[in-house]
Amino acid sequence: MGMGRPREFDAELALDQAMEVFWRHGYEGATIAQLTEAMGINPPSLYACFGNKEGLLKAALDRYTRLRNIWMDEVVAAPTARAVAERMLMGIADRQTDPANPPGCLLVQGGIACGTGSENVPFELAARRAQNEDQLRDRFVRARAEGDLKESADPAALARYVSAVSVGMGVMASSGADREALRQVASVAVQAVEAQSVDRT
Repeated sequence: MGMGRPREFDAELALDQAMEVFWRHGYEGATIAQLTEAMGINPPSLYACFGNKEGLLKAALDRYTRLRNIWMDEVVAAPTARAVAERMLMGIADRQTDPANPPGCLLVQGGIACGTGSENVPFELAARRAQNEDQLRDRFVRARAEGDLKESADPAALARYVSAVSVGMGVMASSGADREALRQVASVAVQAVEAQSVDRT
């Protein structure tokens, strides 16, 4: 008829479904059959839209990152460095044990056990985690400039520490740790950030 076939699926919904499969099974463990079934499409449609499995992962990560960035903007808007760490880590404890989502974090789970042919995946995930660390570092730089953090505080090291704790919490959540266990870890980490803060009492 001279007209292309209309898309038969909602792209954002399909990416949400693919994101959940990668989140639950990791890149290596997620099969094309699982992905296409979850997305409601056939393999030729997947390849036509995304090129290959890695292309689909990147598209799903783009959507996950957009959603996470909205949340990170709320995190770094907290009034103090301590409040930033608390909002982030307590939020992670709640979000990563929410039964509405797979446990843990896609940016951690997605790259577990990648083998030959998927060596780029862990680097892709690490780059996206680094974006969050950069946001924290910039916020802690501002906190030190505003006199909220001590002059001796190292914003880059502090951001790396909070990021490392968040990744560890993701591993714990994916291994079955409950919300209370994650909140305990978050509480100790928040105290570490507070120790670098200027005492205003």
